[in-house]
Amino acid sequence: MGAIRVLLADDHALFRSGLRALLNGFTGITVVAEASNGREALQLASQQRPDVVLMDITMPDLNGLDAAAQIVRDVPDVKVLVLSMHPDEAYVNRAFKAGATGYLLKTASGPELELAIRAVARGDLYLGPRVAKRVIPEYLTRGVESPDELERLTPRQREILQLVAEGSTSKQIAQRLSLSVKTVERHRADLMHRLEIHDIAGLVRWAIGHGLVTFES
Repeated sequence: MGAIRVLLADDHALFRSGLRALLNGFTGITVVAEASNGREALQLASQQRPDVVLMDITMPDLNGLDAAAQIVRDVPDVKVLVLSMHPDEAYVNRAFKAGATGYLLKTASGPELELAIRAVARGDLYLGPRVAKRVIPEYLTRGVESPDELERLTPRQREILQLVAEGSTSKQIAQRLSLSVKTVERHRADLMHRLEIHDIAGLVRWAIGHGLVTFES
């Protein structure tokens, strides 16, 4: 059986470099490409057809969870392992709903990362122990599942919201997504209506508060 081919998707170059060095030290695992945002990850997953995508969540242009959903839809043989700083149940829930088959915190050890990659590569689900310790009790005590606020939005609306929050104009968004400016503005108006937000600053605050962008963006 050949080596497990891995695509790294994270917007921090130094982190990717360290991760690449770590993974290339594992027997039978090789890094085939790197992406600095979700849209690059989607393109490279289609081109390289890796076995596993190691996917960060908060990235510019297209966040990791929406990118994961598109990768799973368009390249179904590719497995997505989310590697994130977010231990919250809402992020874990969204990741698995997007089609990820693993979720691991960036504070994990090297051996744990290797275990997770090998697990998802053979088709198993993997939930890091630190995540499970926090998430499983919440599932057991909550009773009825509460909807994630981001699920109120369509994938296209989330995509446009992220680009708006990152400072892109309607014209720039239209060019990026191959839409008309009028369509983009209609989506933005629908967003404001659905979220009951009345200005761009409010959309930016909402996007930051729900992890679509960071203050660094």
